[in-house]
Amino acid sequence: MVDKEKIAKAVEMILEAIGEDLNREGLRETPQRVANMYSEVFAGLKQDPRAPLRTCFTADEHDEIVLVKDISFYSMCEHHLLPFYGKAHIAYIPGEGRIVGLSKLVRVIEIVARRPQLQERLTSTVADIITSELKPKGVVVVVEAEHLCMSIRGVNKPGAITVTSAVRGVFRRNPSSRQEVFSLIKGNRL
Repeated sequence: MVDKEKIAKAVEMILEAIGEDLNREGLRETPQRVANMYSEVFAGLKQDPRAPLRTCFTADEHDEIVLVKDISFYSMCEHHLLPFYGKAHIAYIPGEGRIVGLSKLVRVIEIVARRPQLQERLTSTVADIITSELKPKGVVVVVEAEHLCMSIRGVNKPGAITVTSAVRGVFRRNPSSRQEVFSLIKGNRL
């Protein structure tokens, strides 16, 4: 359970520390709004990202790439508690005829992203979960994101995109399979 009262008190302290007037009209309810927002933004801490993959289907006839791309997500950088957001792409080759509903892959991204996070960890965690739960022949997860900690502070470079990938199984061992999935992610036709 998220302690919203504690979050609200902390936000009050931050606002006071930066010299704001907590009685100003626009700030009177801000601590509670931030507490409610954090409860939503970090909802993934209380959810099991493996759960969506536990309902599988059999498709013995399909042993080629399954790709869901351009999955929008929002997460929070654990270093500065600022958002990073972008698109994730998940590809896998079913093993033993086990496939999963496509929306279940999206749910895994959503749950893992809704935690204080590093993009690198988000990418690897999703690939590892899919690998352990579906037992596919191979998995590729690519995440492209803009980090507000780079856009609005520090180096102040809005629009800079960070790309991370996690490659498992046949995609790691077979360069042509790896090239095929990256080509599909980029939108190139075979």
